[in-house]
Amino acid sequence: MPNALAGWLVRSALVLVTPAVLIACSSAPRAERIYTNGNVVTMRESEPQAEAFAIGAGTILATGTSREIRRAYPDAAQEDLQGKTVMPGIVESHVHLFSLGQSLIELNVEGIGTPDAVAGKVRERAAQASPGEWITGWGWDEGLWAGGYPTNEKLDAAAPVNPVWLRGLHGFAGWANARALEIAGIGPGTPDPPKGEILRDPKTGRPTGILKDAAQELLTRHIPPPSTALMERAFTLATEECLKYGLTTVHDANVSGPMLATLRSLAAKRQLKNRVYVMLDATDRELVESCLQRGPEIDPQHWLTIRCIKIFADGALGSRGAALFEPYSDAPETRGQLTTSQEEINRLTARALKAGFQVAVHAIGDRANRITLDAFEAALKEARPREDPRLRIEHAQVVSLQDIARFAGLNIVTSMQPPHCTSDMPWAEIRVGPERIKGAYAWREFLNARVRVPLNSDFPGETPNPFWGMYAAETRQSPDGKPEGGWYADQCLTRAEVLRAYTIDSAFSGFEEGFKGRIAPGMLADFIVLSDNVVKVPPRALLALNVERTYIGGNLVYSRRP
Repeated sequence: MPNALAGWLVRSALVLVTPAVLIACSSAPRAERIYTNGNVVTMRESEPQAEAFAIGAGTILATGTSREIRRAYPDAAQEDLQGKTVMPGIVESHVHLFSLGQSLIELNVEGIGTPDAVAGKVRERAAQASPGEWITGWGWDEGLWAGGYPTNEKLDAAAPVNPVWLRGLHGFAGWANARALEIAGIGPGTPDPPKGEILRDPKTGRPTGILKDAAQELLTRHIPPPSTALMERAFTLATEECLKYGLTTVHDANVSGPMLATLRSLAAKRQLKNRVYVMLDATDRELVESCLQRGPEIDPQHWLTIRCIKIFADGALGSRGAALFEPYSDAPETRGQLTTSQEEINRLTARALKAGFQVAVHAIGDRANRITLDAFEAALKEARPREDPRLRIEHAQVVSLQDIARFAGLNIVTSMQPPHCTSDMPWAEIRVGPERIKGAYAWREFLNARVRVPLNSDFPGETPNPFWGMYAAETRQSPDGKPEGGWYADQCLTRAEVLRAYTIDSAFSGFEEGFKGRIAPGMLADFIVLSDNVVKVPPRALLALNVERTYIGGNLVYSRRP
């Protein structure tokens, strides 16, 4: 058992209610409900574990032993937890809500092992569609396919009269049939757009149907936009899915103008199912300009907060769009590409800081991370923010080891995704080689450098289940336990570090550690009841851990069916 976790458990067995808690009990508002006889993982250093807690007006009023909480609040309604483990609600600090909702509505081809099998799913959907109706879907992963990127002939045969557009698993490439390319006017003479690529037959120059990075916009602008009703349905389905996994807060990592309008509408109608921290899509210039003029919108009820701008510095490692200093080991003709220049990141970051906004930059490759650090450093000198700006780098997937100290020196919050590591490990080293891989998915290196590292999933490219992510972070193994001992196991994290990363550190990444991420007096009453002890179960048991109940603001919002 790791020393930190062992110490936590020993202290937990000895803990008594602190004077601060007793004061809170005597002076707190009336409790509406108390929860007793539980194993409460508080995420507090001074009191890591408690038996009971009280809630009132949507917040935690006190924690302690069952006897002490009953004595302090004799008139409150009581719920016996019967020994169940309770922990703070998960703060999922990098997701794509609308895409998750779309994935529950559209054609889902995630995990399908061959292009032929995907085409079969398209054929089934085309049989139900009207002639000319768009068939859209998501989830294919060329990393699973031995032949790499497919061409459009298979989709043409499956849906000859319906335009087809299938987004890749991580969104950096899409696959279209000939009908969709025709509608978009994409042919042999169509030039690659800036920061995008149309894959072509090397002999004829004919587009193959694969559009990478910004080239996707040549086609997607021809797809009819979703209706307001469809967008509301997608967000509702997505947030309901989040509650099943105990995600009480999510950071929505690329919100456009229409998405934000939908979220605002749902919040106004009190129909948001969980709390949302918005990262505005930097490419939606009208939206960004409007929000910079208005300033951050920090909801006092903590349901919808808008104070972050999301920039993309490069693409994905799987599609070889991540920007590297040296060529890809398996494709020496390319080093990937930057999608936003260092100067533009610098300019927008400085403007955002002056307006009170946080900035988060998607940076996968070592070159993209370096130019983002340079841009952040320049912007901090220019803007000179009075308060902690908490600039974020999302992913930091392949980083030069020499740059990790700069993350710490600039106080960068480094948002990382354990499931990416275990999904990518069959091919990641093939992409970057044995030296660069030492700075890839390097969670331990960052923590050792005292960098704040919130962990998350980046769903729907990965499962929303945070306990699968915790397993990946602790073991660096696939769900079937491979490779034995873990992939570059020196980067594994302890259970205590993992739990902190999904609660306190993720709350910190959105300036919300003062009221989220712990079960303690004054914190929001966002908590989950689990099927087993998340602190003590062996790593593989995390994969079978279930959320039995989810509470937000003290209200039961999800209950698992037996």
